[in-house]
Amino acid sequence: MKLRLATLALAALSTTALQPAPAAAQECTVTIGSVVSLTGPAGRFGQAAAKSIELAFSDLNEAGGVVGCKIMADVRDAQSQGTVAVDAARQLVDLQKVPAIIGGIISSVSIPIVTSVTGPAGVVQVSPASSSPTLTTLAKEGKTGGIFFRTITSDALQGTAAAKYALDQGLKKIAIIHVNNDFGVNMVAEFEKAYGRLGGTITSTTPYNPNQASYQPEVTAALDGEPEALYLVAYPGDGTTVARTWIAQGGPAKFLLNDGMNAADFIQDVGPKYLDDAFGTSSGTTATPSTEYFCEAYNAFAKDFDCQAPAADRAYDAAAIVGLAVAIAGSPDKAQIKEAIPKVVDPAGETVHAGPDGFKKALELIQAGKPIRYEGVIGPVQFDQYGDITGPFRLWRIQNGEVTTVGEMSASEVGELKEQAGE
Repeated sequence: MKLRLATLALAALSTTALQPAPAAAQECTVTIGSVVSLTGPAGRFGQAAAKSIELAFSDLNEAGGVVGCKIMADVRDAQSQGTVAVDAARQLVDLQKVPAIIGGIISSVSIPIVTSVTGPAGVVQVSPASSSPTLTTLAKEGKTGGIFFRTITSDALQGTAAAKYALDQGLKKIAIIHVNNDFGVNMVAEFEKAYGRLGGTITSTTPYNPNQASYQPEVTAALDGEPEALYLVAYPGDGTTVARTWIAQGGPAKFLLNDGMNAADFIQDVGPKYLDDAFGTSSGTTATPSTEYFCEAYNAFAKDFDCQAPAADRAYDAAAIVGLAVAIAGSPDKAQIKEAIPKVVDPAGETVHAGPDGFKKALELIQAGKPIRYEGVIGPVQFDQYGDITGPFRLWRIQNGEVTTVGEMSASEVGELKEQAGE
């Protein structure tokens, strides 16, 4: 709540018509909108992401700001609900006249924002965590207006990576319980195709709705068929209840988990002793100097979160890319920012990194009319024509209450697996 009030207060000081000028010459603010889930099932993700956005803009301001002005975020709570998110986005676009929005965190929030608000308005939207393949489909169908970008890989790839990883860990007969929204349905669909064709057996697939008082019926249904393990596609809050119910009803303490379940709250609330045979996949990173900088800076800045928090690294890069795009555009003009986004990660540009020093170098190169290549916290990326990125997948497990990276699967390896599976 303090974060929202602070950002709203800053938004009241923003100007809508800004011209490039030396940083000390005028007091002005470029306001970027942000719609993230600060509450609801994805609340912890959104809180971590909001801190990352705040840190990235603070670093840009320390480096001199953009177009001669400070850059600030007007952060609104999506409450993990699409209708709430759309209302928040409309306020930012229609009333605050923001030229870009960072968010949402979950696909069921990002999709209605892009189809109802940012797409029709031509306002750039960059999501750090919405991974549904539906967003790619919308772009292919021309329904996003070319304004949607994301700093996370699509579940079309992650579901395949998870299937291979599960089999490699000996999880050959598995039940699935998943959140019944666009994210959960699409992740499971990709997993099912790959897992079955690679030799695994799915005993049942059971959807659940968020915020139920009990998940006993879903767990009872999933236990039918005597599965050896559970693939749980969920958010930490609901996922904790499902996992505890699964264990209480005698389900085997072997789990495959999605990226968002890599959370300290989930581990502590379920009980570390029940999760020593828990494995998971996440959209991975290629280490750069930005990665090292972020981990140290974020841990000191965010206090209640660490740099491994889901969505934290990708939210910093989303904010950095938006801020540098404003600098390349030369003004907070939505159309020019849209054209500038790919230029931030120009493969022909001079490499720059995260943090005040890296941003200072980037801003100097931009002012000199030279191209840049931002190699961020998640590594060097490029956006394709649909606003997607490709990248590696992190393979991890939980043991003794700690999450440990045990391997990596490249995007090319996943592509080969999809071909092998006949996709």
